Amino acid sequence: MDLAKYRTLFLEEASEHLAEMSRALLVLEKDPASTDSIDLVFRMAHSTKSMAASLGYEAISEIAHRLEDRMQVVRSAGRIEDAADLPLLFRGLEALERMVDVVRETGEPPPPDLELAQALGSTPGLKKKVLRRR
Repeated sequence: MDLAKYRTLFLEEASEHLAEMSRALLVLEKDPASTDSIDLVFRMAHSTKSMAASLGYEAISEIAHRLEDRMQVVRSAGRIEDAADLPLLFRGLEALERMVDVVRETGEPPPPDLELAQALGSTPGLKKKVLRRR
């Protein structure tokens, strides 16, 4: 299987998804209850996670998955309730952009960002959600 073709498609789509996520996060800065923006960030994180996982970019998939889980908690609340969430979401977006750039520049999977993955996973609402899944 020729991964170069799929890598190119991943890079194009991931770049579009991350740009959409960025625009939605900027809206959420002004209106933390913008359901359209909350849903958009959730969907873009989900799509990025799935695409990255299918190509073996585990570090990208992990951060996108953590963003997706965090956005599910936000969706359930109907708004960004914790003031610390928005900077953390932007930090996750920036990490994904850097990781996609690594793939673009080297063709190789980026290294994991364990500290960020842990930070994204440390929210009381998220812990409750994960415990309910078990």
